[in-house]
Parts: sequence; structure tokens; C-alpha cells
Amino acid sequence: MTSLVHNITFDCRNAYELAGFWSRVTGRPPADDASPGDPEVVIRPAGGPNLLFIEVPERKTAKNRVHLDLQPESTRDEEVERLLGVGATLVEDHRRPDGTGWVTLADPEGNEFCVERSAAERAATP
Repeated sequence: MTSLVHNITFDCRNAYELAGFWSRVTGRPPADDASPGDPEVVIRPAGGPNLLFIEVPERKTAKNRVHLDLQPESTRDEEVERLLGVGATLVEDHRRPDGTGWVTLADPEGNEFCVERSAAERAATP
């Protein structure tokens, strides 16, 4: 027997607000019954596990041990700029002169995630 990843869970201070950020990242809305003040909010991305946001009393204090790697439909650089515009912050830039690499960003509550090259960018690199 095996298990299926059903949810990727984010502990957070404000589930509704953080789900709103990730909704803008993924282009998928929070569940229809989500409203401000809810202690749990879910986003159901197409083709992947749910993103579940659960309020906890403590703040994030250390680097994530697990994080999401995003592969954009646009170029990596365009997606990084878009995500910075919707509230992400730059953590570290690992882009290389040959076009490879990634960019580490953080969501509004400090959870790190990476933006990789798009499939088209990968295919264009020898």
C-alpha cells in the first residue's frame, strides 16, 4: 500500500490572509466557504495536493525544513517580479549567468519557496 499527499499544510498567524497570497500565486481561489477570521482555509490547486492554512499561536522562527518549488508558465524572471508585486520578499537569488538556477522568496509570513525556470526555459538550455 502507498499514501497520497492530500494536503500541504502551512502553520500561520492568519489563515485567510495567507491563503489569499497563495491564491494569487497559484491562480486558484480559496474554498467557497472561506471567510476572514476562519482558522483554517484550503486552496485546491489543479493537478496537485491541497494547500491548507491553519492558524497557530506561535510565529515562524527558523528556516523551513520543507518548501515548495514553483515552475512558472511564464519565464522565471517574470514570475519572480510578479510574486514580489503580490507580496513575496526576496530571500536569496541563485540565478546563474548561463540562465540556470532559482530564486528563493518568502511569503508574507516568512515561509520560503523557490521559483525555478519554466519548462520552456529548461527545454531551451542545452
